[in-house]
Amino acid sequence: MKQKAAQGLFWGGVSNVVQQLLNLAFGIFLARKLGVDDYGTVGMLTIFAAIANAIQESGFRSALTNRKDITHDDYNSVFWTSLGLGVLLYVILFFSAPIIADFFNEPVLVPLGRFLFLGFLISSTGVAHNAYLFKNLMAKEMAKSTLTASVISGVLALVMAYNGFAFWGIAAQNVVYILVTTIMFWIYSDFRPKFRYNFQPIREMLPYSSKLLITTIFHLLNENFFTAFLGNKFNKLQVGYYSNGYKWQSLGTQTISLAIENVMQPVLAKTDKSNLLQVFCKLMAVTVFISFPCLMGLGLIAPEFIEITIEEKWLPSADIMTVLCIWGAMFPLCQVYQKQLLSAGKSGWMMICVVTRCLMQFAAVFATFRYGIFVMVCAFTATNVLSILQVHYYVHKINGVTIGMLFKSILPYLSLILISCVAGYLAASSFENIYIRLCIKIAVVAVLYLGGLWISGNGVVREVMAFLKGFSTHSGVVG
Repeated sequence: MKQKAAQGLFWGGVSNVVQQLLNLAFGIFLARKLGVDDYGTVGMLTIFAAIANAIQESGFRSALTNRKDITHDDYNSVFWTSLGLGVLLYVILFFSAPIIADFFNEPVLVPLGRFLFLGFLISSTGVAHNAYLFKNLMAKEMAKSTLTASVISGVLALVMAYNGFAFWGIAAQNVVYILVTTIMFWIYSDFRPKFRYNFQPIREMLPYSSKLLITTIFHLLNENFFTAFLGNKFNKLQVGYYSNGYKWQSLGTQTISLAIENVMQPVLAKTDKSNLLQVFCKLMAVTVFISFPCLMGLGLIAPEFIEITIEEKWLPSADIMTVLCIWGAMFPLCQVYQKQLLSAGKSGWMMICVVTRCLMQFAAVFATFRYGIFVMVCAFTATNVLSILQVHYYVHKINGVTIGMLFKSILPYLSLILISCVAGYLAASSFENIYIRLCIKIAVVAVLYLGGLWISGNGVVREVMAFLKGFSTHSGVVG
């Protein structure tokens, strides 16, 4: 299991770094070619497609991962159930497209929505295959699938954007990415559906997966509520600024969180209870060691990054991006907690945590929207960060982790990165040249953060190096 986990982490990390670099490159070219309102137009539909995708997946991937004695019938039942839900939801949203367009007062959302919604219909045919690869820690195959899809869909979006198709290029990128990924999952998975249906596996998984479905829907509402709410209360320009700031923050967050997601639940589910707390604390420390400098550093350089890469017209999104990066830095830590709940089969506890967080989020948004988008984003970030304390309460019941252990795991990295960011900002503030400011900020943060950890004798750096060395020895992938 250690060797598979090492390979999973390696390929998950490589895949997500390369994929986010590709997304960064394609995103820069698209943002330069397209207008702010093009992103706002597609952003208005994101929440509907995301929720529909969550319903057709229904938490089955996680439920299959937790099953001890899995059979072909289990995968087969999930395949036909997901496909049926996908077809049903697409029909509902196809005929609801005019209502959605009227809500946002954008007639073009009717044909655009009917095309964009094809994405979750296509993905419904690959849920069981995705679960097969995930459960068997086939991260290398999953990495090849997503990277291939990123290249093909990104090139298509660029071609369409440069030929005047505007927001249709963004929509096509989403749909084609899902199509290629699903095809690759079919190719790499040994599972093939059969024309029979047994509801018994679904009945056994429903108590777990139904709670996870509710959790996922509320999580998506929490992540995408802003876009829909802004589309109704504000104009497309402001929606575009928020969508762009959120997109760049998400690139950094997903690079870290998706790398560990492909192995975290399977590993925690197979870890002996006597070692569970030790493994969990190590996961926390390694996660924040990476996420804090990457995301908070990204927030620090947001103004320079935005202006250099996608031009000055997007600068209003820089402040939004900076604040969102604070939550982005904490999200991978929150994910460690959530995967601990799922690996222990406590999807109900996770549902309570996410639903509570979302209700707090909605209340904060409704209380602050009259003060503008920036204040709303600050409220969004604050409630999300505080919500970690609630999920900590439930995880404590599983592995015994205490508040003291939580702070011991994050405070050295949090205090050091805050000092480094402040020093980087002050050191760069006296320079007018934007490229010099960018380089100084990155250099100061990197030197102070890594130097501080080295001087303090932090053990995570040595453990990470030992892990990589052990991975290269056992897998033969590196070295």
